[in-house]
Amino acid sequence: MSPYISRGVISTRQLYLHIKSLGLPWYKTEKLIQELAWRDYWQQVWIEKKDAIKVDLKNKQSHVTNYKIPKAIVNANTGIKEIDYAIKNLYETGYMHNHMRMYVASICCNIANSHWLEPAKWMYSNLLDGDLASNHLSWQWVAGSFSNKKYFANQNNINKYFNSFQKNTFLDLDYEAFENITTPTILQENTSFDVSTKLPLVENPILDKNKTSLIYNFYNIDPNWYKNKDMQRIFLMEPSFFIDNPVSKNVMNFIMKLTRNIKEIKIFIGEFSSLEKYVNTNNLYYKEHPTNNHYKGNQEDREWISSIKGYYPSFFGYWKKIKKEMTQ
Repeated sequence: MSPYISRGVISTRQLYLHIKSLGLPWYKTEKLIQELAWRDYWQQVWIEKKDAIKVDLKNKQSHVTNYKIPKAIVNANTGIKEIDYAIKNLYETGYMHNHMRMYVASICCNIANSHWLEPAKWMYSNLLDGDLASNHLSWQWVAGSFSNKKYFANQNNINKYFNSFQKNTFLDLDYEAFENITTPTILQENTSFDVSTKLPLVENPILDKNKTSLIYNFYNIDPNWYKNKDMQRIFLMEPSFFIDNPVSKNVMNFIMKLTRNIKEIKIFIGEFSSLEKYVNTNNLYYKEHPTNNHYKGNQEDREWISSIKGYYPSFFGYWKKIKKEMTQ
């Protein structure tokens, strides 16, 4: 479900209500509901911190020696079989298991000593469920810039969760040994993040300037938004957004397929300032999102898993409030 949550096709609230409708006891559903709450928590941090999620938020990442990506990661050639397989699978499918994302981030930030931002951009660009808040803030959590300590996983941990039996890798260590680890040779060659988005080659549509219009975008492709209303539906693709946050061909193909679920949607490639020339912003509606702060018109709230909003310094402070609301 993750790609569809990230693209705004469904909401965490919808999933929570479905889980609740199953009538299962809380102890059987709590972990899944907590995972949904993590998504909303990252979003609330993004709303509060805005573009600051792209810099070290709480602590300066320590022991940084470069601002690139280990070439062995990009080439899926680390020598750790499950890591290399997962990266190849990411390129092919746009998916990577959450544990594996943490393993890759730990290798980049805490063993190769790369600053987290460039490798985070690389991963985001390939994920169908790529979300700047969830992705970048999770990388910061692993790197220790949004947490109290760095995250490490050794080979035994990888073997346990991915049913492998590999030994004698640079991760085949006791956890105490990570404190003094030196970057292995295989991770010492770095490369720059080099991805650019290829937007669709389409002519911009003819728009009805005064018709009530809905603006969809990369983070809102909800096919049920005013589904039975006679409204002009515009999928806005701003080149500046994709220059700042590039995505792969696989990701672009995925979002274009999702737009086909919206009847009579019109693809508009250009900045919002250009769109303003063709629509009356008084009759324009869009959903709240940190990437939409420059939009004009009528902003609507997104659906959240609970009524709890606002910035919390830690997830578990946020979760405590949500859990109390849900279990009353």
